[in-house]
Amino acid sequence: MIAMFLGIMAGYLIHETAAPETIGSFSKNIKLLGTIFIRLVKTIIAPLVFTTLVVGIAKLGDLKTVGRVGGKAMLWFISASLVSLLLGMLLVNIFKPGSYIDLSQADNSGLKDLMGKTSEFSLQKFIEHVVPASIFEAMATNEILQIVIFSILFGVAAANLGDYAKPLIKAFDVASHIILKIVGYVMNFAPFGVFGTLAAVVAEKGLSIFSFYFIYFGYFVLGIALLWIILCGVGFLILGKRMTSLLKHIANPLLVAFSTTSSEAVFPKLTEELERFGCKNKIVSFILPLGYSFNLDGSMMYMTFASLAIAQAYGIHMPIGEQLTMLLVLMLTSKGIAGVPRASLIIVLATCAMFKIPPEGVALILPIDHFCDMFRTGTNVLGNALATSVVSKWEGELLPEATN
Repeated sequence: MIAMFLGIMAGYLIHETAAPETIGSFSKNIKLLGTIFIRLVKTIIAPLVFTTLVVGIAKLGDLKTVGRVGGKAMLWFISASLVSLLLGMLLVNIFKPGSYIDLSQADNSGLKDLMGKTSEFSLQKFIEHVVPASIFEAMATNEILQIVIFSILFGVAAANLGDYAKPLIKAFDVASHIILKIVGYVMNFAPFGVFGTLAAVVAEKGLSIFSFYFIYFGYFVLGIALLWIILCGVGFLILGKRMTSLLKHIANPLLVAFSTTSSEAVFPKLTEELERFGCKNKIVSFILPLGYSFNLDGSMMYMTFASLAIAQAYGIHMPIGEQLTMLLVLMLTSKGIAGVPRASLIIVLATCAMFKIPPEGVALILPIDHFCDMFRTGTNVLGNALATSVVSKWEGELLPEATN
């Protein structure tokens, strides 16, 4: 919290007092603190996902149990994604935030960076994104969904081998705990990463950015608040009073995700906290990596919200039927985006082109996107923590905290 406040203040002072060339240099250099933190975390994401998921599946025992737990998880993921997408669509149609966007505030330089990362959606591209050609390539590029697919195959095969595979599973279990120990060292650097990230953004944009996008940003935050109410409400119905305890356990991961705009940055810490909350290791190890590919509630809401707001900014009318088609396309194209920087915007860019909305309209929302990203990333963490806890409850595997 202190690092967030100091970062905003330092960025504001530089923005108000320094020359333009000094601001650019400061922003570029101070942002390195955030880059170092994110890169340190990314080095351990792939081995952690692989080892924990394989161990989790092997501990589940057999293919029938894996299918049952995975089926419950996918039921939650699909339901939560549809609710998030529909909420974003509903808010845009009611409040029409796109009509308040100033066309002169477009960030065209930022758009060029995004354009290089996107391509038109096709079935071939989707298959290539999901199915790994090489597990080593997938790990090198942090393709979470591809790692998940290979880990599931590996874990199921190991479970079917029984006692013969137990020494290897034990070794993976030890490796995952070593990686979690490394996480403790890396997280000590988190405040510096938070400070550098926010100082860089505010130095470049200044606090005046909110005056141009106050209404758009306000309606988006309203949508996030409503999504939290829905998620927490369902959580209270299923978990009861323990929902409050869950929020306390994930408070620190939520804050780190919020301030660094990186879901990956808190994956290891979130794993630890969910186990402390009472979720068994085998459930956490299986559900949480899946959630990072299939359950990004905050990002899902933002995709419909941003896509339709851009259409409104250009005065493009989209019938409800076409909006629902867009919703289903987003549901399909958004899977496995957790490891891609500003992934939501890349998906929005591709979707706009598909529905004849000027893709350069993404430049209209780029100036405020970092602050939107903070809220949607925090919501992604809440959604995955809740999904893991709910599936644990459904499986009868949610232990009392003291017991765990």
